Amino acid sequence: MSYEVAAPRPRRAVVTVLRYLVGVLVGIVVVVLLFGKRGDLTAARHELGHLDVGWAGAAVLAESASLTAFGFLQHRVLRLAGARLPLPGLLVLSLANDAIAGTVPGEPAVSSAYRYRYYRQRGADAAAAGWTVFTILVAQAIGMSLLLLLGVLVALLAATSVKAAGVAAIGLVIVVAAGVLLARRDLVLRLVAALARRWPRRAPGGLATRIEATLARMREIPLTTRSAALVVALAFAVWAGDFLCLLCSFGTVRAAVPWDGVLVAYGAAQVAGSLAFIPGGLGIIEGSLAVILVAYGAGRVPAVSAALAYRLVSFWLAIAVGWIAVAVVARRTRRVRRATTADSGSS
Repeated sequence: MSYEVAAPRPRRAVVTVLRYLVGVLVGIVVVVLLFGKRGDLTAARHELGHLDVGWAGAAVLAESASLTAFGFLQHRVLRLAGARLPLPGLLVLSLANDAIAGTVPGEPAVSSAYRYRYYRQRGADAAAAGWTVFTILVAQAIGMSLLLLLGVLVALLAATSVKAAGVAAIGLVIVVAAGVLLARRDLVLRLVAALARRWPRRAPGGLATRIEATLARMREIPLTTRSAALVVALAFAVWAGDFLCLLCSFGTVRAAVPWDGVLVAYGAAQVAGSLAFIPGGLGIIEGSLAVILVAYGAGRVPAVSAALAYRLVSFWLAIAVGWIAVAVVARRTRRVRRATTADSGSS
């Protein structure tokens, strides 16, 4: 089965680019509305100009731990699917995936397709690669929901906001729904297979038939309760490392952490930033994070400064390093192709 990603249709590409531009515009508007006061921005720039180097280094290490956990998550799920890919390459892939997810329009489809193609090029079959992408997406949803629920529980115990109960209910629904998807993934795959059967049989190369065969193979991949718990734990570790980066960002700007609301603020900001038409949650994450932190007692300037410091590491620095990783992956891929071509020519 070919694993090359099909080129997007011209009309679909135009729509994607338009959505991307709209997302950027929305992000800019949010930043202007929330941080439009010159005094706040001036004070925040002052704080960012006098960063605590030690805490800044700790924030970078925390974000690195998050990306490393994502590499281990991929490695584990691939092994469960019967594919053994080297861990160092998956760690580099984690960096590249983060950059693509934060800058390329069409998320989460684009980064998922990028990882799928990488798995296939490194020897995983179509079923293992597709199953890995699907399982990781569900596990990440569960991990984020658990983190959000934990934050809401802390907020409720601190008795700072009754409205947090609504967020708890939403988080509980996400946890249950994602858990059902992970436990009964066979039902989801059967639904997709039924849709594939409606694909026109005149499609070139028998695409519908190949999709059905791949989905059937995916349903045969086992996932025990113990394995599922480990996968969810690794997904939780990905989010926990990123949250630790936020905590370190408060130290970076020498601000006090509003412990009773910082976790729920982080979870709510990540959910808000997951809107598909806003690349990397630009503006949305910074804005919602600062607003919720202020609602839980943080000063406006410290909240803005901490949010911007966090995004400086988790978004902008990660993107800069990630695109270098994209180049590294592309170079290694070319080497693999040349070696394969050479072996085929000599045989």
